[in-house]
Amino acid sequence: MAESSDKPDVPDKLPPPSFNLLVATFASQGAVAFGQVPNPIDGKTEVRIELGRHAIDMLDILEQKTKGNLTADEAKFLENVLHQLRLAFVEAMKKA
Repeated sequence: MAESSDKPDVPDKLPPPSFNLLVATFASQGAVAFGQVPNPIDGKTEVRIELGRHAIDMLDILEQKTKGNLTADEAKFLENVLHQLRLAFVEAMKKA
Protein backbone atom coordinates (compact mmCIF):
# COMPACT_ATOMS: atom_id res chain seq x y z
CA MET A 1 0.00 0.00 0.00
CA ALA A 2 1.41 3.40 -1.00
CA GLU A 3 1.65 5.95 1.76
CA SER A 4 0.18 9.40 1.45
CA SER A 5 2.99 11.79 2.17
CA ASP A 6 2.97 15.40 3.29
CA LYS A 7 6.73 15.55 2.75
CA PRO A 8 8.11 17.41 -0.26
CA ASP A 9 9.55 15.23 -2.99
CA VAL A 10 13.04 14.13 -2.05
CA PRO A 11 15.24 12.67 -4.76
CA ASP A 12 16.08 9.00 -4.31
CA LYS A 13 19.76 9.82 -4.41
CA LEU A 14 21.17 13.07 -3.11
CA PRO A 15 24.44 14.43 -4.46
CA PRO A 16 27.42 13.76 -2.23
CA PRO A 17 28.19 16.51 0.26
CA SER A 18 30.94 18.82 -0.95
CA PHE A 19 32.24 22.33 -0.55
CA ASN A 20 30.94 23.29 -4.00
CA LEU A 21 27.46 21.98 -3.15
CA LEU A 22 27.46 24.09 0.00
CA VAL A 23 28.44 27.19 -1.99
CA ALA A 24 25.87 26.37 -4.69
CA THR A 25 23.16 26.11 -2.04
CA PHE A 26 23.79 29.67 -0.87
CA ALA A 27 24.12 30.80 -4.49
CA SER A 28 20.68 29.36 -5.24
CA GLN A 29 19.19 31.13 -2.24
CA GLY A 30 20.72 34.39 -3.44
CA ALA A 31 19.46 33.91 -7.00
CA VAL A 32 15.93 33.36 -5.71
CA ALA A 33 16.19 36.32 -3.32
CA PHE A 34 17.36 38.67 -6.08
CA GLY A 35 14.53 37.54 -8.37
CA GLN A 36 16.83 35.87 -10.90
CA VAL A 37 14.91 32.59 -10.68
CA PRO A 38 11.47 31.70 -9.33
CA ASN A 39 11.15 30.34 -5.83
CA PRO A 40 11.08 26.55 -6.24
CA ILE A 41 8.48 26.21 -3.48
CA ASP A 42 5.77 28.53 -4.77
CA GLY A 43 6.97 29.40 -8.27
CA LYS A 44 6.83 33.14 -7.55
CA THR A 45 9.58 35.54 -8.51
CA GLU A 46 10.17 38.34 -6.06
CA VAL A 47 13.08 40.45 -4.86
CA ARG A 48 14.03 40.14 -1.20
CA ILE A 49 17.20 42.19 -0.91
CA GLU A 50 17.88 41.43 2.76
CA LEU A 51 17.64 37.69 2.18
CA GLY A 52 20.00 37.97 -0.79
CA ARG A 53 22.40 40.08 1.22
CA HIS A 54 22.33 37.40 3.93
CA ALA A 55 23.39 34.75 1.39
CA ILE A 56 26.29 36.98 0.31
CA ASP A 57 27.31 37.58 3.92
CA MET A 58 27.26 33.84 4.67
CA LEU A 59 29.45 33.12 1.66
CA ASP A 60 31.77 35.96 2.62
CA ILE A 61 32.23 34.38 6.08
CA LEU A 62 32.84 31.03 4.43
CA GLU A 63 35.49 32.60 2.20
CA GLN A 64 37.24 34.26 5.13
CA LYS A 65 37.19 31.14 7.34
CA THR A 66 38.45 28.79 4.62
CA LYS A 67 41.13 31.04 3.13
CA GLY A 68 44.23 28.96 2.45
CA ASN A 69 42.38 25.67 2.96
CA LEU A 70 40.61 25.33 -0.38
CA THR A 71 41.71 23.81 -3.64
CA ALA A 72 42.30 26.30 -6.43
CA ASP A 73 39.04 25.19 -8.10
CA GLU A 74 37.03 25.58 -4.88
CA ALA A 75 38.47 29.05 -4.21
CA LYS A 76 37.74 30.16 -7.80
CA PHE A 77 34.19 28.79 -7.65
CA LEU A 78 33.49 30.65 -4.41
CA GLU A 79 35.04 33.85 -5.79
CA ASN A 80 32.90 33.62 -8.95
CA VAL A 81 29.70 32.95 -7.03
CA LEU A 82 30.32 35.90 -4.72
CA HIS A 83 31.05 38.14 -7.71
CA GLN A 84 27.82 37.14 -9.45
CA LEU A 85 25.72 37.59 -6.31
CA ARG A 86 27.27 41.00 -5.62
CA LEU A 87 26.42 42.10 -9.14
CA ALA A 88 22.86 40.85 -8.63
CA PHE A 89 22.70 42.81 -5.38
CA VAL A 90 23.77 46.03 -7.12
CA GLU A 91 21.17 45.47 -9.86
CA ALA A 92 18.45 44.77 -7.30
CA MET A 93 19.35 47.94 -5.40
CA LYS A 94 19.13 50.00 -8.61
CA LYS A 95 15.60 48.71 -9.21
CA ALA A 96 14.47 49.24 -5.61
